[in-house]
Amino acid sequence: MPLVTTGELVTRAAAERSAVAAFNVITLEHVEAVVAGAESAQTAVVLQVSENAVKFRQGRLLPLARAAVAAAERAAVPVALHLDHVQSDDLLRQTADAGFSSVMYDAARLPYEQNLAATRAAADWAHSQNLWIEAELGQVGGKTGEPPLDAHAPGARTAPAEARAFVTASGVDALAVAIGSTHAMTTRTAALDHDLLKRLASTLDVPLVLHGSSGVPDGELARAVAGGIAKVNVGTALNMAMTGAIRDYLAEHPEAVDSRKYLTVAREAMARAVTGIIRTLATPPAA
Repeated sequence: MPLVTTGELVTRAAAERSAVAAFNVITLEHVEAVVAGAESAQTAVVLQVSENAVKFRQGRLLPLARAAVAAAERAAVPVALHLDHVQSDDLLRQTADAGFSSVMYDAARLPYEQNLAATRAAADWAHSQNLWIEAELGQVGGKTGEPPLDAHAPGARTAPAEARAFVTASGVDALAVAIGSTHAMTTRTAALDHDLLKRLASTLDVPLVLHGSSGVPDGELARAVAGGIAKVNVGTALNMAMTGAIRDYLAEHPEAVDSRKYLTVAREAMARAVTGIIRTLATPPAA
């Protein structure tokens, strides 16, 4: 079916107090696995390509983007395409012509005023191209000379009042909030600050996004969705599924040289992970 937009999926999820799953993809096998997993769950999904993934692909956005668009157009469920954690303005401006409907612009490395100015400029450009834009805010820092604190640094949290001011001044369409998750976690031990999430949800009038969700246990994810998270980003969980499946296959078949053999089991493992995460997000939290 035709590509849908990230904005319509997330806006609908926020209105329904549900969440759309957004999976970071690196290879064609990632793309195929996310689509297959979403089809198994019979649920819409977002394919995300990060700036780091573009760097891995030798700085070329279009090969993976074109593959993602082709897979989305043949999917049995709605699929959107999102460019994730963009710091390069040059890469940002490739978004509209590559099939993306949205971008997450990341200027959190800058002092607050520069962060805000860069994000405002990115939002203005994105909206001129009919693109939906997401930003991220932890403890911004830089206001009294201290360096910015990454939103996923230990202890980083998004302050509701600061977040409201940032969203209003920047004009972004969604905000990723720091409530206890961390990028690249390989254990599911993150504990989320649900009281803070409640305050953020009541303070902000844009959809909220959770990054670093691979390290968040199922029950915590379900509570986060019930508490107001409308988009859940997942990356490391797919890489763990892929790598684990390849390791197991090669351990059992040390003579193997045909990459199609181990990439098949890797793709299947990632698809199962996608289906499981999507179903978790649709499961009401335990009382």
